[in-house]
Amino acid sequence: MDRSKQLEEEKILTLLFRLSLPATIAMIVNALYNIVDSIFIGRGVGYLGIGGLTVAFPVQMAIMALAQMVGIGAASAFSRNWGAKDHEKASRVVGNSYSLVILVGATICVTGLVFTDPILRIFGATDLLLPYGREYLQVILIGSLYFPFVVSGNNLIRAEGNARVAMFSMLLGTITNIFLDYLFIFPLQMGIRGAALATIISQFLSLVYVLIYMNGEHSTLKIKWHHLKPDRDVIGEILAVGSSSFGRQVAGSAMSIALNNSLAFYGGEMALAAFGIVHRVIMFLFMPMFGIVQGMQPIAGYNYGAKRMDRVKEVVRIAIIGTTVFATFSTVFGELFPGTIIRLFNDDPELIATGTVALRIVIAMIPVVGVQIIGGALFQSVGKALPAMVLTLSRQILFLIPLVLILPRIGGLGLMGIWISFPISDLCSTVFTSLWLRKEMKLMEKEMVSSS
Repeated sequence: MDRSKQLEEEKILTLLFRLSLPATIAMIVNALYNIVDSIFIGRGVGYLGIGGLTVAFPVQMAIMALAQMVGIGAASAFSRNWGAKDHEKASRVVGNSYSLVILVGATICVTGLVFTDPILRIFGATDLLLPYGREYLQVILIGSLYFPFVVSGNNLIRAEGNARVAMFSMLLGTITNIFLDYLFIFPLQMGIRGAALATIISQFLSLVYVLIYMNGEHSTLKIKWHHLKPDRDVIGEILAVGSSSFGRQVAGSAMSIALNNSLAFYGGEMALAAFGIVHRVIMFLFMPMFGIVQGMQPIAGYNYGAKRMDRVKEVVRIAIIGTTVFATFSTVFGELFPGTIIRLFNDDPELIATGTVALRIVIAMIPVVGVQIIGGALFQSVGKALPAMVLTLSRQILFLIPLVLILPRIGGLGLMGIWISFPISDLCSTVFTSLWLRKEMKLMEKEMVSSS
């Protein structure tokens, strides 16, 4: 059965499992790398190194945001046009996405290198943390010349139904990164700059792998030179759908501005370092859910284009169940062993105490956020940009940032007010998404009936 028939005819549970498993494995391993990277820096550089990583991380999120905006938008447009059998437009989508990520990478690199220190100050860098953040970020920005192509390319590879190739691309980069991290930080004593160098080298290896696959016989992502020519309609479609993913990442950066500066004010460098650890643990807990999302999106997008609404509804239902199960098990583990988890990064008693309290509170409502993640991803998949944008931004912009700014000032809550903002925003955004998801699913079903 070729890939298009699999997406349209194969049993949904089997298909979702087959597409999600490689993505989930890759996402878990990638999140594990973020954990190991922070452990190496915490052990080899100290808690100030983790703090420097924390204030530089929003810039990495911004790089990922722009790459995902193009990649997810292009993947959605590709899936829907492929499902509708419009192969020429699907090729134009691929070609225009390549042109966009090249432009994105060059813009990020130049802008970031020119304004490194002001950017880090915006994201909460104190005088102690600024040298660490600068040393790390200046190297990372070199990799931004090509890393967006890797991110976008992997989204397109998953969209054509070849999730295993995208998984191998991520695994290659992650495993190489872990090995080089250890080599550069410990034997070669290169400190935080060594961690950044390990990252961009591993990203380059992933780029080589993606390019080899795309030019091979097993890829359907073949384009000709004229497909690279900017097409206003195609670019508009890519950016409109991808804007919700971009918005989520930008919201994360906006959240980092509010959060890092609040943490620095109420808890200093130690609180920033503690949250840096907690944030990486949260990413590890979330990654299996995003693996399911990545398996769901090509199925939902293709079948929406093929007018198979029954399959769209079924994949959403199964994906919500899967993400909820993953999130529940992950949260239980985090709640049972918070001190052990924090101690992996550094043995400082104050860091362990602060991080333990923060981790237990921040992850408390993660089991319910599967609905929120799947809801935003569904509307991306079917090309509904407005609901995708609103739902994607709801957790951080509508709820988390206001709570982070307000709660610490109430009753002298201080740092505790920052921590409890997370479970409250998770619960509120999930309720909000559930209501919108139910309404939109009914509207999509009516659209399908009226067009049949």
